[in-house]
Amino acid sequence: MKCPIILDFDQSVGEISDAKKIDLTAWQETLRFGCSRTKFQQFSAKLQQFLPEHYGTVLMGSGDYHHISLLLIARLAKYYSAENPIEVIIFDNHPDNMRYLFGIHCGSWVSYVASLPFVKQVHVLGITSHDIGISHFWENRWKPLFHKKLTYWSLGVNVSWAKKIGLGHAFRYFSTPDDLIASFLSEQYHNAERVYLSIDKDVLSEEVIHTNWDQGQLQTYHLLDVISSIKQRVIGSDITGELSIWQPSNWFKRFLSSLDKQPIIPADKLQTWQSEQHQLNLTLLKALVI
Repeated sequence: MKCPIILDFDQSVGEISDAKKIDLTAWQETLRFGCSRTKFQQFSAKLQQFLPEHYGTVLMGSGDYHHISLLLIARLAKYYSAENPIEVIIFDNHPDNMRYLFGIHCGSWVSYVASLPFVKQVHVLGITSHDIGISHFWENRWKPLFHKKLTYWSLGVNVSWAKKIGLGHAFRYFSTPDDLIASFLSEQYHNAERVYLSIDKDVLSEEVIHTNWDQGQLQTYHLLDVISSIKQRVIGSDITGELSIWQPSNWFKRFLSSLDKQPIIPADKLQTWQSEQHQLNLTLLKALVI
């Protein structure tokens, strides 16, 4: 069994007995939410020094660090190619495929993954964010959608407008989480491609867990059903969406955070909610063990 990795940016991931923890708190302010391409590449070089050749699931803390998944997926270029591709399956309440002019951030990384030559298809499951609604359509990066490399699987968002511009194939709408997962698993049933799985727990209902972001409608069993179905194909995975309290010193990041209306976390709830997060992490890690 490959040992899990904790990329410890914000000290939000609980202790996991067999995990290798990498102290990255010095990078918290630089990388959290977003950073310049130069800083991102500098961190990429540093990360390569810390990571072993082979490892298990990576836990990265708050969903504010979900763009680090791009670096973990990009490392697979040494094993895979356009002739020997993988698919990327992402659980997320947001498309993470938005335009960002100042580098890369936690809501813009998916288009970069879709552009990797060895990535055949990217699926984002469980979106309820209005980032994919007509009022925000111009903010999405269109290339991977039109090129049929990216598919949104959504709930409760009117995406009927997408058919009118030829994107009906890329915007899937479902009435219930059960319908969404059943349709996805049915489509995947005969698929033999290897998979990288990325889980942002903001895809889950607040009845299940609390995160730093607005949340979706899925239940834990939806994640476990998908993991069970694709587990033999999974060649890498990560988990994000932990809960942490953070006040950026950078005024621009404070401004961006306010635009996204990230929820205020009550200090008196933090420990309890992080304990619930920890138990969920243990459940997911157990499910991912092959």
